Amino acid sequence: MIKSSLPIYLASKSPRRRRLLKQLNLKFKSFSVETGEKVKRNESPQDAVIRIAQEKMQYALRKIEKGIVITADTLVFLDNKVLGKPKDELDAFRMLKKLSGRTHQVFSAYCIHNTVTKKTITEYVKTDVTFRKLTEGEILDYIKTGSPMDKAGAYGIQDDFGAVFVDRINGCYYNVVGLPLSRFYHALLRII
Repeated sequence: MIKSSLPIYLASKSPRRRRLLKQLNLKFKSFSVETGEKVKRNESPQDAVIRIAQEKMQYALRKIEKGIVITADTLVFLDNKVLGKPKDELDAFRMLKKLSGRTHQVFSAYCIHNTVTKKTITEYVKTDVTFRKLTEGEILDYIKTGSPMDKAGAYGIQDDFGAVFVDRINGCYYNVVGLPLSRFYHALLRII
């Protein structure tokens, strides 16, 4: 278990990230930060996800005087185009239809900052996710649950019906959930 003499803060409103940190038996407090989370024109997926995690850190550090601060972001890309959180049910349907039978990339970046040492670690991980062919009925039934509405790419791999859409992954499963746990854990050890 990671022990820190400094308080640990997760600057994220994601219930999935909170759950992942609890898996590590971390004692932490959480709060949310609001940023644009927009991918810039011609920005690579890795540059975008790192920049957004770093922007979240800038906002988070305005709220914290002393501690270890964690921010993160996850983006879904298909054909080098970002699939963010759906605006509405029609948008969710469109995204899931595009993902059907195809492989897409999930990029997650985290930024960890120690306010005492001023050390910051920012890293990203990419995972390839392949969906099986989905029927329109499956997509509509999933959308009715409301689950896709707060998730990049309009699906969750971890704890709902969206898991059965995934045929295979190449890379870190937890990265798709929202935080690549093994890499993150080792980065946290280096910063505490």
